[in-house]
Amino acid sequence: MGLSRRNFTREFKVGAVRRLEMGVPVAELARALEVKPNVLHRWRREQQQGAGNSFPGNGRRRWPEGRIAELERKVGRQALEIDFLRDCLQRVEEQRKLQALGKPLFTKRSKEGKRKQVN
Repeated sequence: MGLSRRNFTREFKVGAVRRLEMGVPVAELARALEVKPNVLHRWRREQQQGAGNSFPGNGRRRWPEGRIAELERKVGRQALEIDFLRDCLQRVEEQRKLQALGKPLFTKRSKEGKRKQVN
């Protein structure tokens, strides 16, 4: 009779890694869970490297590296757009404050006119 491969649930793996992080020795935990120590080391490494994507299980695929890079680029573009729009909003608010105080807004013509008057 052949040996069948054991399947562990995500919760089981996360619980094992949590116990390792609490300081339980690898050899002791491996004996208690009836797994090899290198399996525990691999689970810990996968948990650290794949934060929200660790232990995907059957039917759930890991995020492809290209998708992650694409999403990071999208976040970067959106951050630039937010900064640009925040600067625009700040300028509009400054112009409204100047108008409320009764001070004239400086346009290209008004600046040129002031230079001629000073000379």
